[in-house]
Amino acid sequence: MTQSDPAPELDPATTVLLTVECQNGVVGEESALPELAKEARDSGMLARVAALVDAAHTAGVQVLHAVAERRPDGLGANTNARLFRAAGRLPVRQLSGSAAVRIAPPIRVAEGDLVVRRLHGLSPMAGTDVDALLRNLGVRTLVVAGVSSNIAIPNTVFDAVNLGYRVVVPADAIAGVPAAYTAEVVRHSLSLVAEPTTTAALVYAWAPPG
Repeated sequence: MTQSDPAPELDPATTVLLTVECQNGVVGEESALPELAKEARDSGMLARVAALVDAAHTAGVQVLHAVAERRPDGLGANTNARLFRAAGRLPVRQLSGSAAVRIAPPIRVAEGDLVVRRLHGLSPMAGTDVDALLRNLGVRTLVVAGVSSNIAIPNTVFDAVNLGYRVVVPADAIAGVPAAYTAEVVRHSLSLVAEPTTTAALVYAWAPPG
């Protein structure tokens, strides 16, 4: 870790690492969104999320994977925005139970990880079990990583802040398109409500003592 890397104070007992849409059908090799998937891989974001998950497991930090999916018949899915309508026409659909909604390699899912699936909306915090699970766990801080910095990540951060959580965002462990947009949304939006940091700083903070 360099002096320029902020290392937020994170109590493993009250912190959750939340990965957002890090699933095969979004960031995997057979993604429905190849441009986003390419950026997630080429930027190193996907590998950094995997490193964060491994570090969290080592430190005893609870990991929660948020997955977006839809029923084959589309029941309950949003149709009130262009994004949702386009998703229904993509060749790879995030169908419940399919390979597309499994967590993408190289991220490793441990037995104790929680996986929360949603059929609607833009954020895993809205209309799901996430908030109740976090409160039952005594969580006060969310570390948010994944995709996309265009839509799901900002929505997640804003929803979490509105619900009273402290939010930490490793800026190099989120991605969107175009690539330059991620730094801009962190600088001009997310940094106003969350604490930007880096993967290296978090891995350092979660490393075993000694």
